[in-house]
Amino acid sequence: MNSVASASEVVGKEQQQEQNLTLYGYWRSSCSFRVRIALNLKGLKYDYKSINLLKGEQSHPEFLQLNPVGFVPVLVDGDSVIFDSFAIIMYLEDKYPQHPFLPTDIRKRAINFQAVSIVSSSIQPLHNLNLLKYIEINVGPDEKLPWVQSVIRKGFTALEKLLKEFTGRYATGDQVSMADIFLAPQIHAATNKFNIDMNEFPILSRLHETYYDIPAFREALPENQPDAVG
Repeated sequence: MNSVASASEVVGKEQQQEQNLTLYGYWRSSCSFRVRIALNLKGLKYDYKSINLLKGEQSHPEFLQLNPVGFVPVLVDGDSVIFDSFAIIMYLEDKYPQHPFLPTDIRKRAINFQAVSIVSSSIQPLHNLNLLKYIEINVGPDEKLPWVQSVIRKGFTALEKLLKEFTGRYATGDQVSMADIFLAPQIHAATNKFNIDMNEFPILSRLHETYYDIPAFREALPENQPDAVG
């Protein structure tokens, strides 16, 4: 039986053959974790360059040439250099059509963008390494964990309300979407680093268990990265 490949499949295969991707990241960075998931879901192979945040490698001149802000991740795709995890994931979505991250339903797309915004604007930046160092030095080391927990609980409470009417197997239905790509690393950090009781958040807790069933998510876990430290 003859089969005819769709235009998107043909384009996807051609682009995959042409790809020359390098990801600069750090194993414990949730922003790097997001991009690893996205690359895995798209089936894209990439070279991995570790930037050790604890050693200050993000401030080295060579890295600042790639990202003047001095944050990971950075994706290099041939002549294109993209930093900021959301920009990278949108770039991948636009260039590589296989396994789309956004639903066609306009309302569900909006829910995805709102969930992404809550994680990337209202939760993760408020407990990044630089801010926690500032709190430790200027407020006190005992104040770091209560601060992080309050930020995460506020954001998770909002996410529970946002997703309540839209969840299926995953965040906004029965297909993995961009919301899931951002939620998985944030929930993983909440449970593994910051001692959040997920019983307070039944929707997110259920999603968290579901993500472990997906190879693209499991392979992207921090502990499975080549620069992971036990």
